[in-house]
Amino acid sequence: MQRTLARSVGLSGVGLHGGAPARLTLRPAPADAGIVFCRIDVADRDQRVPARWDRVSDTRLNTTISNAEGVSVSTIEHLMAALAASGVDNALIDIDGPEIPIMDGSAAPFLRAIRSVGLAAQGAPRRAIRVLRPVSVRRGDATASLSPSDRFEIGFAIDFADAAIGAQSGDLVVDGDSFARELADCRTFGRLAEIEQLRRMGLALGGGLHNAIVVDGDRVLNPEGLRRSDEFVRHKMLDAVGDLALAGAPILGRYEGARAGHEVTNLLLRALFSDAAAWAWVDAPEACDDASSDALRIAAE
Repeated sequence: MQRTLARSVGLSGVGLHGGAPARLTLRPAPADAGIVFCRIDVADRDQRVPARWDRVSDTRLNTTISNAEGVSVSTIEHLMAALAASGVDNALIDIDGPEIPIMDGSAAPFLRAIRSVGLAAQGAPRRAIRVLRPVSVRRGDATASLSPSDRFEIGFAIDFADAAIGAQSGDLVVDGDSFARELADCRTFGRLAEIEQLRRMGLALGGGLHNAIVVDGDRVLNPEGLRRSDEFVRHKMLDAVGDLALAGAPILGRYEGARAGHEVTNLLLRALFSDAAAWAWVDAPEACDDASSDALRIAAE
């Protein structure tokens, strides 16, 4: 069955790019509502922005979604990853500004908040999107593909000139437990020179060593170092989980990305849904239900 949050939970922080304080509240929502953001600071237009692949309006530094009246919410990918991995089908997310707070740069704070309130089963069947045949996209040297599988899998490869990052790859069958164990705490990252340039452009104003990994050539500038030796590729996998969550339902398929970012993953979803023979709605298998087993146990207790 579909699931929503058992009760509301709030978080606060600052936006990575705008640097403005932001508060958000995750609320239960009815069956078949999906994930919907509500800009409670907007009064003169439609406040609601559905979290869907066809509402993505910008992918340059994060994933931004917008509605028909130009109301937008940015940097949603880490929160979306936590919601998807927890098995949340329906939620209303109130936010008092244009950008989701970056927290510590990972999905872990969002995952902890969701698990602190647990989930509630709803009286409607849960569906999944089964990939029926391979679909792929390329943008420059970045590629991404989806191929058939009975479960949700991610493979990812990156290759950076910076010696602190270098070439890394990862592969994971993604469910609630594996996401929490392997990906959730892995932070966003950037190069020192790029961050300085972004700040001159009025961006990355809320970023720092407390919420991002910063590298300079062969050095990781964060005093505490890395949480994992391959934290960089794991974070890219986390981003892919969040961006693929905009499909609107669990995906039964294998995603493979090479140097892919938010833009390429969104292009992949657009390619998938433009080909009616490449996918189908199916009843969600038990494996999808298991994704939120820990959160459901919290709710039951």
